[in-house]
Amino acid sequence: MNTATSITSPASAAAEINRLYDEAQRLSAESRTSLHAALSAAWQAGQLLIAEKKRVLRRMGGGAWLLWLEQNFQGAPRTAQKYMKLARSVEDVTFLQGLSLRQAYLRLGIATEPKTRRDSAHVGSLPPHVRLVSKLVVTIKAERKRFARFSSPAKVRRTCRDRSCPTDSRRESASILTG
Repeated sequence: MNTATSITSPASAAAEINRLYDEAQRLSAESRTSLHAALSAAWQAGQLLIAEKKRVLRRMGGGAWLLWLEQNFQGAPRTAQKYMKLARSVEDVTFLQGLSLRQAYLRLGIATEPKTRRDSAHVGSLPPHVRLVSKLVVTIKAERKRFARFSSPAKVRRTCRDRSCPTDSRRESASILTG
């Protein structure tokens, strides 16, 4: 709905502007309250998860924690880790008041995934010359491992000659060890 075209008088425009301002202020305050409530809930869940993890580890050993999480926690194990890191990082959650969970994680150095796939770093198809160089590096590393037992290019040449290596691979092998 385009409100700007439906208002006819300056007085009604001012009234609508002030009404929208009041609504924006109210929603902003509600948003801040909701952000803090979400942060506080995550922090409290982290405190409880830390205590529960200690109990599970004491009673059932290390491997049982992930099983316990699968059976008893609705979120992902990664979410539980972040909640516990949040709880360990901050003694009092009011220190982070006004921040979203994501902002709190960033401020505390807790790793997060991008919100959407679009936000993540995307590498398209690499140019042909980069793919070729990548293949060459892999090949050179493999050749280097293959000839690592030789101490000098001369030994590589002798060994290749004795085993009838193709001429090109003898040159490559010698250049690999010298370069």
